[in-house]
Amino acid sequence: MPKSILVTGGTKGIGKAIIHRFAKEGFDIATCSRNQEDLRRLKEELESKFPKIKVIAEVADLSQKDQVKAFASKVQAEFQPDVLVNNTGLFLPGAIHDEPEGNFELMMHTNLFSAYYLTRIFIEDMIQRKSGHIFSIGSIAGTTAYPNGGSYAISKWAMLGMTKCLREEMKPHQIKVTSILPGATYTASWEGVDLPIERFMKPEDVAESVWAAYNLSPQSVVEEIVIRPQLGDI
Repeated sequence: MPKSILVTGGTKGIGKAIIHRFAKEGFDIATCSRNQEDLRRLKEELESKFPKIKVIAEVADLSQKDQVKAFASKVQAEFQPDVLVNNTGLFLPGAIHDEPEGNFELMMHTNLFSAYYLTRIFIEDMIQRKSGHIFSIGSIAGTTAYPNGGSYAISKWAMLGMTKCLREEMKPHQIKVTSILPGATYTASWEGVDLPIERFMKPEDVAESVWAAYNLSPQSVVEEIVIRPQLGDI
C-alpha cells in the first residue's frame, strides 16, 4: 500500500516543494488552497509527472473551522495520511499596538487553529497504527522577536509551543513530531521585494530538510530544524 502525505497550502512555495519531493518517492498526495485554478494546475502537473500516485486537491479556507473539517473528511474518504504537514500560513505585517483590527484573529485562525484542528482529526488514526510523522512549518519569527512582526510572530511562537507539547504527548505512541523553522524563503510572500533572489533560501531546500527528517530510523526523531539564508536573516 503506498504511503501518503497531507500538506496544507500546497500550491506555492514551501508546501509545493514538499509535495513534489514526496510525490517523487511515490507518496499519494492531499492538499488544499483557497484558489481553485492553482489547485487545478498543481493536480495536472503532479498527475502528468507522477502518473501512479493519487492526488486530492480541494478548495478550502483553513481559517474557517467548518472548512477544515470538510477538507479532512474528503481526505479520510480516500486515505489516512502517514505524514501531516501543517504548512498553511498567512503573513500580514504590522505592530501589535497599531495593526489593523482583525489581523490577530485571521492569522491565529489560519496559522495556528487550522494546524490544531487537523492534527486532532488525523492523529487518532496515527495513534492506533503507532506510526506517523507530523511536521509544523513555523518560522524564525517564532523564535526571534522583530519589529513589524505583530500577530504573525505571535501565531508562530504559539505554533512552536503547540508542536513542542505535541512532541511530548506522542512519545509513547511512536509518532514523530518535528518543527521546521525557516528563515526568508523565496515564496509569494516576498514578491516585489527589492532584493536579489540569491539572498533568499530555496523552497526546495526546506523540502529536502523535511524529507531527510522523515527518513530517520524509528529510534530517532529530529525535533526542530532551523534553516536560515547563508548570509543571515533579512
